[in-house]
Amino acid sequence: MKKPGIAVDGVLIKDNKILLIKRKNEPFKGKWALPGGFVEYGERVEEAVLREFEEEVGIKARIKKLLGVYSDPARDPRGHIISIVFLLEAEGEPKAGDDAADAKFFNLDKLPPLAFDHEKIIRDAVRARD
Repeated sequence: MKKPGIAVDGVLIKDNKILLIKRKNEPFKGKWALPGGFVEYGERVEEAVLREFEEEVGIKARIKKLLGVYSDPARDPRGHIISIVFLLEAEGEPKAGDDAADAKFFNLDKLPPLAFDHEKIIRDAVRARD
């Protein structure tokens, strides 16, 4: 029986800017995305989002709250991947690491083309912080 994969994404919004990474690998190589990745076996999703965030942008973060669960079977071309998304808070300058080719802040009203369903997630995050 096939089962969906579980991923996490972290949303860091500061001063009307959001931190994104440029994907180093397929799918969506070269597109911008929220920092995140797959949950490892035996790992809590809260630990996974903080680990992935630090691996990809070099910043230790704290979880503010759960934003939501994104489970559309078509959201990821690799298959049915469920993403659990957290709003984060952190200080520091991002530097790309792990699966990221670049990491930087973008104005919320001038986002680049995004991977996966991250445009929807960012819209939800903006609404959640208001």
